[in-house]
Amino acid sequence: MKLTDVEARMQKGIEATQQNFNSVRTGRASSALLDRVMVDYYGSPTPLKSLSNITTPDSTTIMIQPFDRGSMNLISRAISESDVGLTPNNDGTSIRLNIPPLTSDRRKELVKLVAKLAEEGKVGIRNVRRDAVDSVRKQEKAKEISVDESKNLQEQIDKTTEKYVKKMEQILGEKEKEISTV
Repeated sequence: MKLTDVEARMQKGIEATQQNFNSVRTGRASSALLDRVMVDYYGSPTPLKSLSNITTPDSTTIMIQPFDRGSMNLISRAISESDVGLTPNNDGTSIRLNIPPLTSDRRKELVKLVAKLAEEGKVGIRNVRRDAVDSVRKQEKAKEISVDESKNLQEQIDKTTEKYVKKMEQILGEKEKEISTV
């Protein structure tokens, strides 16, 4: 396993965690809040963003305009049943979601949720490290590389792991600050 492959896999872990962070409500309207909402459209689960145009006219409102007006009730039901925690207002042509301001208790819950997501990301990075170190040890055992090369590669893998764990902690700090800001 090459060091560039290890870095690429760790970077994918960072990007996945950032996407998960985007779906966490921060008190500001964002279409990313609805990324995980799936609508049962004609019997198959379909992402909401492929069934409608999602906009944020102001910082406290998300507007959903379905391409097919017949899917309005399906979309409303999917949002109500999702973990977004918002109540859809259907006016016949579009669906509005009003984002209420976050309470201090809810902010604390969201900070805990974000910390949990970041920890899952760190576990993913450590798993990449474990796989890479195992690969290097197998190469050493098979006499494909020397003991010195193996130690050097393992040290480089450890340094790369530390770098990406620090990056994860940095984006966690930014998200916690964003959530805590009133």
